[in-house]
Amino acid sequence: MSYPDRFYPIVDTPGWVRRLVGLGVGTVQLRAKDLDAEAAEALVRDALAITRATSTRLVVNDYWRAAIATGAEHLHLGQEDLADADLPAIRAAGLTLGISTHDEAELETALAARPDYIALGPIYFTTLKSMRFDPQGLDRIGVWKRRVGTIRLVAIGGITLERAPGVFAAGADSIAVVSDVTGATDPDARVRHWLALTATA
Repeated sequence: MSYPDRFYPIVDTPGWVRRLVGLGVGTVQLRAKDLDAEAAEALVRDALAITRATSTRLVVNDYWRAAIATGAEHLHLGQEDLADADLPAIRAAGLTLGISTHDEAELETALAARPDYIALGPIYFTTLKSMRFDPQGLDRIGVWKRRVGTIRLVAIGGITLERAPGVFAAGADSIAVVSDVTGATDPDARVRHWLALTATA
């Protein structure tokens, strides 16, 4: 199975991880900000305890030391965390690596790290967090995909279920989703719709 899955939700608690595992989601990213080392390791351990007996792959966001210490298998780094990360240690631990990119310079930096996937964002305007980059738009997805070649390309930022077909048609291999799931009136139903769409996309 391709990694990451075409539907790639990002959540911040083990409770959300458990919910998504129960719905049959194949790849889930755990992203919680501003934790100290001890809290990060505890969070990752709790989430891994949920996913280890399942087919769901847990991606640890940013906390590469916690990922190594807990025996995680998948890691995602933003550019700032990439600059401070020990890439040889990450590779020695057998972790896959995904990297965020927002412009040409960041893409070059990411490709030099030989990632398993590249994330591009924000595709659309997002209120989830303050961004110093303007929306990339659909055309940039095609440009990035031609640049990364066989490396999987993940689109992120302001993407809804309704926008997903256009994002895939533009060249994305996977779509990372936050608020379209966590902010949905009925998150379980929304996830099922995403799974149905990506199963046929």
